Amino acid sequence: MEVILREDVEKLGSRGQVVKVAPGYARNFLLPKRLAVAATEANKKIVEQERQAHLRREAKAKGEAEDLGKLMSGVTVTIAQKAGENDQLFGSVTSKDIADALAAQNYSIDRRKIQLEEPIKQLGEFKVPVRLHKEVTVEITVVVAKEE
Repeated sequence: MEVILREDVEKLGSRGQVVKVAPGYARNFLLPKRLAVAATEANKKIVEQERQAHLRREAKAKGEAEDLGKLMSGVTVTIAQKAGENDQLFGSVTSKDIADALAAQNYSIDRRKIQLEEPIKQLGEFKVPVRLHKEVTVEITVVVAKEE
């Protein structure tokens, strides 16, 4: 059965693509979740219009992310934590802590966009990537200082 995808579906295809799938997969999963529509001529026109609108929205979102990236390119965040000997922290600095520190500097960034591979457990200066858009990533500097 041929269907037109309305959203990106992992391991199947991207939005607006016409793909051939098993009838049961389309009937029981793709169609009820509105991830795809049957591949008719009328639906092809509708999906093409949706795709154009999506591209315009995506371009606008990318432009806004690039502007925000230019503003954030030189941002330094300082986080004070309690630390013991050998500069080991009692706890760790997570992406939530970094998001809260950015919010204090009037940057509202979702913690899930902060690409911290693992929590920071040492004092020092770290470069942390922030993914503002799937094509726009900016690095910020996080300084973990000893709390007095």
